[in-house]
Amino acid sequence: MALPHLKREIGLLQATSINMIDMVGIGPFVTMPLVIGIFGRKVFLWAWVFGAVTALIDGMIWSELGAAYPLAGGSYNFLKQGYGSKYGPLLSFLFVWQTCLQAPLVVASGAIGFAQYFGYLIPLGPVASKVVSGSVVILIVLLLYRNIRTIGRISVLLWAGVIITICWIIISGFTHRQVSYSCLPAQGGASIFSMSFLILLGQSSVKTIYSYLGYYNVCHLGGEIRNPGKNIPRSIFISIFGIAALYIFMNLGIVGVVPWQEAMHSKFIVSTFMERVYGHRMAMIATMLVLWIAFASLFAVVLGYSRVPYAAAADGAFFPWFARLHPTKEFPYISLLFIGALGFVFSLLFKLSEVISAILAMRILVQFVAQAIGTVLLREKRKKAAVAGGEEGAGAGAGVEAGVTAGEGVKVDDEVRGKAGVRVGRRDPAGSSPGAGNTRIPFRMWLYPLPVVLSVSIWLFVLVSTGWVALLGLFLAAAGVVVYYSMRGLWLKEKGTKEQED
Repeated sequence: MALPHLKREIGLLQATSINMIDMVGIGPFVTMPLVIGIFGRKVFLWAWVFGAVTALIDGMIWSELGAAYPLAGGSYNFLKQGYGSKYGPLLSFLFVWQTCLQAPLVVASGAIGFAQYFGYLIPLGPVASKVVSGSVVILIVLLLYRNIRTIGRISVLLWAGVIITICWIIISGFTHRQVSYSCLPAQGGASIFSMSFLILLGQSSVKTIYSYLGYYNVCHLGGEIRNPGKNIPRSIFISIFGIAALYIFMNLGIVGVVPWQEAMHSKFIVSTFMERVYGHRMAMIATMLVLWIAFASLFAVVLGYSRVPYAAAADGAFFPWFARLHPTKEFPYISLLFIGALGFVFSLLFKLSEVISAILAMRILVQFVAQAIGTVLLREKRKKAAVAGGEEGAGAGAGVEAGVTAGEGVKVDDEVRGKAGVRVGRRDPAGSSPGAGNTRIPFRMWLYPLPVVLSVSIWLFVLVSTGWVALLGLFLAAAGVVVYYSMRGLWLKEKGTKEQED
């Protein structure tokens, strides 16, 4: 009897749906008043433009890496390959380590935001609000406790609800416009190139970038994407351009009805907007659709992050029980239950504003900055290998480290079989080899290395803008280093034992 393993059953539509519902969620509806409040003037829209540009630049890096290394775990594999045997294991472990805390925080933020908007339908006290947020997390885990093919279908259904809701908001705003709005500075006001504007842009972009996060979710599911060399980059760019347009037009539509001076104080901005356009009954319906969006986002978030601890454990670099797959449904159920349980606890403990800044601060250095630099290192490895071996893309043995069988057309389709983490390669007519065994990179970022330079600069700018919360990210990374060197010997020993048994 064959051991359970991941299957490539997610196509472009499902991948794009998962990305987009992850990106939207409750984020834009709860952060819009926060962003306006930070600026305190009408130029707040530039924070959403800045967030879109950041996502696009960083999306190029994710696309190149995701297409080249389409394996479960995303950044875990990218960091491991980019920094080689010397620093790769430590950085990839730190990513998994911070994900085990940061991912539940993302889940908690969505659940808390869900409970906040639910309060428009039924006024909630502090205890009732926590009951709602905790119940949402439990329901999400139950819904995800099934095979990936069924999850793909559910994601498309949730995605359709997201698009319909936002388009309804946009159309309503432009057809019922009551207030004149311009995103340009008032005459005699501070220029968008002034230092004060840049400081406010940095502080507000912490909120808007949070609302764009998720364009890379498909990379965490790399081992379950069909034709990943094409579908991963396509799903990332479709998601970024599509969501950026929806966010910007939604902001314009809302402040065309609700003055920005009033919107910045609204706790239920979409509900207030719909009530002003259609009345209270339609506002109730719109609020329920916003809750649909929040639920859809949580669905995608938990799905993607549940693959990260699994990938590391299957590779023998994390606590081994995370590598277990469900015996019949073939998904990493231990990892799913862990992310869900911790997200449930965090949803009961924290406030939304605290969670948003902590999420960004914890992932910027280990994930976004280190990953961008790793892309440069990987290109240099390929260049040197091409000179030595006469083939561009023969990446210094990286394919072997990733569990890739060299040769055109070979994929790590089912890269992990059971908790033992046994690698297999099988002929896949749909695509090319991830990693170094391939003679080409499936996708190359445009204008290289400019996106890398811009990405690192922007992420460091945002990190500084998080203020003292940035120290939380540094503390978490330091704690991870201690755990890594304390447990590394035991994990290597267990990995060696498994390989001997197999």
